[in-house]
Amino acid sequence: MKLAVAQINLTVGDIAGNAARLLAAAREAHAAGAELLLTPEMSICGYPAEDLVLRQDFTTACTSAVQELAAEAPPGLALIVGYPERSHDGLFNAAALLRGGRIETVYRKHHLPNHSVFDEQRVFDRGDAPCVFVCGGLKFGLNICGDIWEPGPTARAMDAGADWLLVPNASPYHLNKERERVAVARSRQIETGLPIVYANLVGGQDELVFDGASFVLAADGEVAAQCPAWQEDVFYLELAGGACSGPQHALPDEDAAVYEALVLAVRDYFGKNGFRGVHLGLSGGIDSALTLAIAADAIGPDKVHAVMMPSDYTASISVEDSREMVGRLGVRYAEIPIRPIYDAFVGQLAGEFAGLAPDTTEENLQARARGTLLMALSNKFGTLVLTTGNKSEMAAGYATLYGDMAGGFAVLKDVAKTRVYRLANFRNGLSQVIPQRIIDRPPSAELRPDQTDQDSLPPYAVLDAILEAYVERDLSAHDIVAQGFEAATVRRVIRMVDLAEYKRRQAPPGPRITPRNFGKDRRYPITSKYRPDLAERN
Repeated sequence: MKLAVAQINLTVGDIAGNAARLLAAAREAHAAGAELLLTPEMSICGYPAEDLVLRQDFTTACTSAVQELAAEAPPGLALIVGYPERSHDGLFNAAALLRGGRIETVYRKHHLPNHSVFDEQRVFDRGDAPCVFVCGGLKFGLNICGDIWEPGPTARAMDAGADWLLVPNASPYHLNKERERVAVARSRQIETGLPIVYANLVGGQDELVFDGASFVLAADGEVAAQCPAWQEDVFYLELAGGACSGPQHALPDEDAAVYEALVLAVRDYFGKNGFRGVHLGLSGGIDSALTLAIAADAIGPDKVHAVMMPSDYTASISVEDSREMVGRLGVRYAEIPIRPIYDAFVGQLAGEFAGLAPDTTEENLQARARGTLLMALSNKFGTLVLTTGNKSEMAAGYATLYGDMAGGFAVLKDVAKTRVYRLANFRNGLSQVIPQRIIDRPPSAELRPDQTDQDSLPPYAVLDAILEAYVERDLSAHDIVAQGFEAATVRRVIRMVDLAEYKRRQAPPGPRITPRNFGKDRRYPITSKYRPDLAERN
């Protein structure tokens, strides 16, 4: 039989728009001779709909859309469509089999993830019954996403007589996630002997980005079909017994995947929220340069407006390199010096600051002058301000509230500084858009004379390694030191991370590309007296 997988980009809350896309995919699949179309998890309403599913009017609208889709779908085609099912016995993350103009049966997700970015136990009830149906002479069982991360739901499908397992997913991307999915699916395949069709969502949704990369594991446990990452389309599989033939696409390497994730995240956050363009502050440094390249690739240079806001401490090469880069990309560009604004701030505060030496207060005033300008441009022109700080800076608090943190979307929020360099070189490998001098020169905030980042921070190679251990793996200070890092440096970095929690709570959202981002993944209290001690062993 021919089975179609709709690896498509859906929008949370756009019930009518999503239903229209599903119907178009169904008509395309039917025209291609498919007997069954598998769509992603919660495809009628988008994922994650979060607390929207708690609204009676929302779930009613979703159910009505599913019923209308069943009535309008081509006859002779079976569809698997995800939606929030509200019934007398609860609220469920469900997948409906649509066939013959009606909802034939419904599967309710068993395993509700309640970790990292997932809160499904907060809003959904658990299902416990298998669902097996016949189509094209084969018996198909259903699991939904997290169900295959534990043995029970897959075993129940096997016990109910399934020949194949269909798994609609909304599995968000992070580094090497595609390997994890295949490994988990292979574990279930080995346990049950069931070949698996894994259909994943593609697209950006706030801080999450979905990479697609749908695949098939045949009865021998090998990947028999691999759909591309970061592309939406309807893909076709030919199933015969436990064997499958289908597309075979190579997945991108790590840097390419991260870059694609950031581009798609910006494109969808921009497009799905209806912005007219983007503004960003261009400093002549590598973070803003990479952000500019991503923005231009995501939405086109004609919608990108870069603003250089020089101060007395801005090096001439920063202005030169910025002008060169915007010329290479073809984006809009303006220069607005901040000296008059900064002088006005300092003048108004002169009485209050009398007798006090300049310090980081005056440095932060420069950043806040820039943030005010960018937000004014955003208000006037209906644009999205992209902030340019990276994960290393966010972790250490090396950023200014209401200054360089002011904006609507933090493109590099989950990208460590050392990876910023890797991504800049990757992008230049496609075409030379970032002047090499930006990559080569020591990073600096340029808020005082002869400043470099390493005046305030350890070398980034050291800082990022400690941050990865402390933030992403929850290692203790003692364990980090045991890896060979200086105790004083470890203690200093941990203190910076812990004290900066209040800043991160006020940062804009940004795309998640690691297993532990600063957002839903890591929820620490702002007010906390706990401080890791090197003398303690965890």
